Amino acid sequence: MQHQSIPDATLVSNYIKGDECALETLIYRHKQKIYSFIFSKVYDKDLAEDIFQDTFIKVIKTLKQGSYNEEGKFLPWVMRIAHNLVIDYFRKHNRMPKFDNTGEFSIFSVLSDATLNAETSIIKNQIAYDVRRLVDELPDDQKEVLLMRMYKDMSFKEISDKTGVSINTALGRMRYALINLRKIIEKHNIVLTN
Repeated sequence: MQHQSIPDATLVSNYIKGDECALETLIYRHKQKIYSFIFSKVYDKDLAEDIFQDTFIKVIKTLKQGSYNEEGKFLPWVMRIAHNLVIDYFRKHNRMPKFDNTGEFSIFSVLSDATLNAETSIIKNQIAYDVRRLVDELPDDQKEVLLMRMYKDMSFKEISDKTGVSINTALGRMRYALINLRKIIEKHNIVLTN
């Protein structure tokens, strides 16, 4: 594969021009990351494989229609497609995505998509409100770390400096905050998708 050193953007445009191998290289290059992300949400090998396949079917369709315009941000774009397909799957089956240690993507990603119409933005405000209410149910030390991380976008190093605890303790509190949020969500049977 002499494609390995070629940037994603070039491979994308080569694929659009008809070079099928370019897509193969892109899939091969990013498969691990995308598959791991999907698996971290669904914890099921077959399902993750299905969603992975669907993701690339969507990628191929979009590229073939010529409606791809992500200026060199191929991987984040594909991750967004994968994320949306995971959300669609959970919506269809009335289940909530799993949180992993970096599960900030899941409920908070619903809060950060900038392309929203009025109705979606009302729903989003409701979700933001629901999430804040849930966060208020957390123990203070977990709530503090979660708010700094999610709402103030602070790094764990900054959180550690500000709270006077080690980075590991801050990470642990974040992890427990997400685990507890998940329990609260399940207990109240809340669906956090718009």
